[in-house]
Amino acid sequence: MSVPDFQSESIFTLSPQIQVLPIVHASGDMAQTVRDLMVSQEIDCLALPLPPSVESLVEEGVATLPVISLVVCPEQASEDASSCSYVPIDPCQPVIMGIRVAMGEGIARAYIDREVAAFQPTPWVGPDPYVLKSVPHSSFSSAAIPFLPVPEPESQRQARIAWMAFRLHELELDYRKIVCLCPLIDWPWVRQAYHDRMPYVTPEHGHQRPASWNVERTSLYFLLGELPFVTQLYEQRRAEARSDTHLSIDGMKELVLEARARWLASRPSSVVQEANWITPQLLQRYFHYVRNRTLLEHRLKPDLYTLVHAAQQMAGDAFALTVLETAKTYDYQPDSSQLTIKPAATMGMGALQDPEGEISQAKNRLQGDPQMWRSLKLRPKPAIPQKQSWAHRWNPFRQCSWPPEDVRIESFASHVRQQSQQALSANLAKVETFRTSLEDGIDLRETLRQWAIKPQRSLCDLQVKVTPPARGKIEVLVFLFEVPADPNIYTWRTTWFAEHQEESTLCFYATPFSTQMVGPGIGQARYGGTMFLYPPRPIPDIWENPFFNFATTLEERLLAGACAHSQEQHVAVVSPVPLKAAWRNIARRFGRKLVPLPLHRFSGQTVARLRQFHVLNGHEIRSYATRFIRE
Repeated sequence: MSVPDFQSESIFTLSPQIQVLPIVHASGDMAQTVRDLMVSQEIDCLALPLPPSVESLVEEGVATLPVISLVVCPEQASEDASSCSYVPIDPCQPVIMGIRVAMGEGIARAYIDREVAAFQPTPWVGPDPYVLKSVPHSSFSSAAIPFLPVPEPESQRQARIAWMAFRLHELELDYRKIVCLCPLIDWPWVRQAYHDRMPYVTPEHGHQRPASWNVERTSLYFLLGELPFVTQLYEQRRAEARSDTHLSIDGMKELVLEARARWLASRPSSVVQEANWITPQLLQRYFHYVRNRTLLEHRLKPDLYTLVHAAQQMAGDAFALTVLETAKTYDYQPDSSQLTIKPAATMGMGALQDPEGEISQAKNRLQGDPQMWRSLKLRPKPAIPQKQSWAHRWNPFRQCSWPPEDVRIESFASHVRQQSQQALSANLAKVETFRTSLEDGIDLRETLRQWAIKPQRSLCDLQVKVTPPARGKIEVLVFLFEVPADPNIYTWRTTWFAEHQEESTLCFYATPFSTQMVGPGIGQARYGGTMFLYPPRPIPDIWENPFFNFATTLEERLLAGACAHSQEQHVAVVSPVPLKAAWRNIARRFGRKLVPLPLHRFSGQTVARLRQFHVLNGHEIRSYATRFIRE
């Protein structure tokens, strides 16, 4: 077949009674186009690209929307495996939207596709219907014609096209205004077959009668054209009579915002700064990054892989998993335990498991762009029985840290020591009148203040800053992540000694790792407070030492141990609250001075990553720990 010559004024008209609307399956934007056309015209009949055998079951499923179901047409089983074709009752399918509107408006429906014993799909990647927001439908359809695959002679596709053209000739004898929803891939050849009155082949007989099943909620992603969460938004807007014009893009934004809300709800809220580090600014960069990646892949709308991969790169595995789970949300679909009217099937990519557990190769009669697997390494949380099994096999006499986390926190501690040293020097700074040297620079504020007090001063009476070098250094560094720390939460208190000279002696209180196993021989804990002693040296355990029993809180005991074991006069303290009088009294008791640094000086993402650490049940665990530890 050759592509016929089209005239722009009659591009969608087959006859005075028939208007063809080329559609792309599995698109909410195209479904909106179908709905807008049908409610804006007087239509007598809607011709649909489905066989008559599925009519009653499809319309029964449309009547039960927003509950998703599918109509399955069994096929003759081969030696390799059984197969079937199915019609998804998806509200974002243009064909289903047309049936839904026609049923509501009392418009007759005609199922004009040819009955076949074994359906043969034609894979094809079509243009993104989101462009219909700014491009006329006629231009959209015409631009795709050069890229449409031509049906092979005597193929099933050619026979179906000829039969649909014949059925349109029959329908125009009974109806004045017919709208035919024709797949975009077949539209030019249906038009040619109609005008040429191409000979047709009578329909085949199916192997078995079609069946209607519900779908498991967890497998809806493989059935729906849009993401389940976006499909749910379409149904919500329909129920609330609100506009859904740009929902295919705005729904992606709502998905990420909902994922952020769920992610925040799953995290401890005791430290506001740490719990809310996914800020609007980070989300703005995230959406910018998603847009750029989508355009690089020659698409207008991001797919699930792009959304999840970008979330992983911007905010880590935990947030990426939350985005993934949110995208699979469809609250209108009941659980399998609540599906009592119809049995539930489970969908996969190109496969279907029926309610009896038999797996068949499945072909979608309303297939959009072909689905494909794309690998992405995400580390989900293990199941509770598996975590309990790992905890039972733990050897209590062996434990060590994970080196990448040691390097990260030691580097951060070194950075904080430098800032503490600078803060210590700033406390010794003074201002002098310029004599012979500018010292450490002009103090402009003090200079202007002196000129305002004594206007007779000359322009040469400048005030300069003098910042003498700090005496001593910061040997002990204390981090207090939560104040006050709950002793019922932070029940694990211990001292770790350095494995080499590049590590600090570490005293800390944290959550017990045995309750949060992430892998075999790998536990996860969260710091409540830590003390770093560098250069490292062995010290008695401050948690068992009765010399510190005067301390009434975990923070006071940690500070007492820091002041007692520091050989320098100053001890740096990073805390979310100002230094308390009790803390200063402890420092004076040991003849030390505290150098405060506010915790909010550091980003919440950095603090969150530093607080989480892992405990390994022996050095050999380090060989495979990276497979289970999420960054």
